[in-house]
Amino acid sequence: MPETNLTIWVTSAKTIAPCTLELTFNEGSVKTFDCTPLIERCKLFEPLRDKSVFENFALDGWTVTWLNGSIDIAPEYLFEEGIAA
Repeated sequence: MPETNLTIWVTSAKTIAPCTLELTFNEGSVKTFDCTPLIERCKLFEPLRDKSVFENFALDGWTVTWLNGSIDIAPEYLFEEGIAA
């Protein structure tokens, strides 16, 4: 878990499997994050079921976004829930 005074953001990301990203964070760690549970639990994330939508993400300076920023996941959540690569 990050230090309480450390701001976390995503510096790079790539798709490594269906609905799964490999993320690099500003403090140097690399983690994988499977979006499947979010897609299954929350209607907001349903568009990410489509492979072409999921793979067409962008970085906004803080985190990963989809559909011109209408979908995003907090970088702190990605960091805390991600699995060390």
